[in-house]
Amino acid sequence: MLLMVAATASAQSVDSARAGVAPGRTAAQRDSALVPPLSPRRAFLMSLLIPGYSQLRLQRPNGAALFGAAEIVSIGMARKSALDLREARRGARDSVVLAFQTDPVTGRVVLDSITGKPKAATYERNRNTPARIAARRTHYEDWIAAILFNHLISAADAYVAANLWDFPVNVKGGISARHSAQVVATLQW
Repeated sequence: MLLMVAATASAQSVDSARAGVAPGRTAAQRDSALVPPLSPRRAFLMSLLIPGYSQLRLQRPNGAALFGAAEIVSIGMARKSALDLREARRGARDSVVLAFQTDPVTGRVVLDSITGKPKAATYERNRNTPARIAARRTHYEDWIAAILFNHLISAADAYVAANLWDFPVNVKGGISARHSAQVVATLQW
């Protein structure tokens, strides 16, 4: 019976009426004007790595400038906070001279014969160091969190922008003659 099915299938021919019919439009043949410049997933991932990059690809230069500027400022401030933290940690090994050795006869400060600098009689370790290190560490962590926040918000914005890239909306803002703020959005159907 299996041999009869195979023999029957090879004896069949293509219907001549269907041979001339062109196939319908497929997803690959869509109009190029409807194809987004980036898929939402790709836009999300690209802006997660480089904030503002997907906004540029989606023709949103103001958003790209905002996220790029926030990234530059956050990186600069994180670097400055890291330097402040390092300086505070170095200060932990520092001390302050409270009194110098004096000659009991003349009352003058005794100088070191090798360095020529006054000799310390008593000194105290830096008292403000633990609190200063904790504050500097907090500042540094805050700027790292700002960088991560900027990456996530930029990625979320790029995802939404990629999904709504062909949405026809015109938003205008301004101040009216009565000195009140107005936001007007126009949707075209």
